[in-house]
Amino acid sequence: MLPEHDLSYILNELGEDRDQYFRAIAPPIMQTSNFAFKKVDDLRKVFEDEYSNYLYTRGLNPTVDILRKKLAALDGAEDCLVFNSGASAIFASVFANVQSGDHIVSVNKPYTWAQKMFDNTLPRFQVSTTYVDGTNIDNFERAIQPNTKVIYLESPNSWDYAIQDLKAVAQLARSKGIVTIVDNSYCTPLYQKPIELGIDMVLQSATKYIGGHSDVVAGVLTGSNAMMKKIFDNELLNMGNGVTPFNAWLLIRGLRTLPARLERITATTHKVIAHLQQHPLVEEVVFPLDPGFAQYDLARSQMKGACGLLTIVLQAKKMQEIVTFCESLRHIMMAVSWGGYESLIIPKCASLQPEAFDPAVRDHRMLRIYVGLEEPEYLIADLDQALAAVGR
Repeated sequence: MLPEHDLSYILNELGEDRDQYFRAIAPPIMQTSNFAFKKVDDLRKVFEDEYSNYLYTRGLNPTVDILRKKLAALDGAEDCLVFNSGASAIFASVFANVQSGDHIVSVNKPYTWAQKMFDNTLPRFQVSTTYVDGTNIDNFERAIQPNTKVIYLESPNSWDYAIQDLKAVAQLARSKGIVTIVDNSYCTPLYQKPIELGIDMVLQSATKYIGGHSDVVAGVLTGSNAMMKKIFDNELLNMGNGVTPFNAWLLIRGLRTLPARLERITATTHKVIAHLQQHPLVEEVVFPLDPGFAQYDLARSQMKGACGLLTIVLQAKKMQEIVTFCESLRHIMMAVSWGGYESLIIPKCASLQPEAFDPAVRDHRMLRIYVGLEEPEYLIADLDQALAAVGR
């Protein structure tokens, strides 16, 4: 992990040449589409290598570059690209490393748009995917084929928080020349460092903790200089899915307070978990740094923290009980995503038709809660009154 003074330097100073913009504390938003040249030779050089200088904001932009430097340093990576969504970062990282006839190994039940890419888009180009239970390293070894080019990880995932042994997977992949990619959205660079464990590329939804205010959508991808340039020259420029300067500025703003927000969210989360674990209607609380979590020891070994995302399993016999609970909440909002200032909830049964609900299926009774920046007592009181409504 970074020493605290290094973290402060990254968040407050790295990449910010204030002498170039009037000693302003906050960097300017370079809201320009393109950049002018005085010499034809200079223009020619950038045509030959757009990664070398500013030409057109679809590629490089000064405001975005400040953000890129900070995010690369936080991950301990050589370089970084920032996209207009997490889904874009996922697509670019995978698409850049496969060709027709290749094979991918992915963890079970990855993020929705990762799975849609594996199931719907890549098969059109004769790229196949095998899903594995990533909690056992042997499953990866058995799934690898001679044409496997990518291992895709999500550790922890965002519902049951299944974890992969990142160091072991990285060692296995490198021994066979396979590229590893991990979605680190759950932990952020402050709470998990996959590159230090040998992973090739780390991505995250910057919409969540990096932005922190629920007002920007973006994705981050970090890795080696060579890999980032390869993706920049092809997938990023061709698809035109880089982040805008204004959204990059919002993400820089979000980074300033990231440690303070994570510290508060983490403290509140533990209080909420302790309360929910005592409630008679809560069958189970799932959280990777709870001692009762099945992979607790592995979580502790590769994660510094676990932020504010947890899952509860309600003792519900009917879907209506879960509906009543969600619709009785007065302050916790029902919405997707996480990582902002506001607490959120989403029931897994929202993806089911009522007649498909089966109380014997644990997943059907799961609800994901995101703990935001509110006072713990405020959230606990809201959860209690909504649970009481179920019991009436």
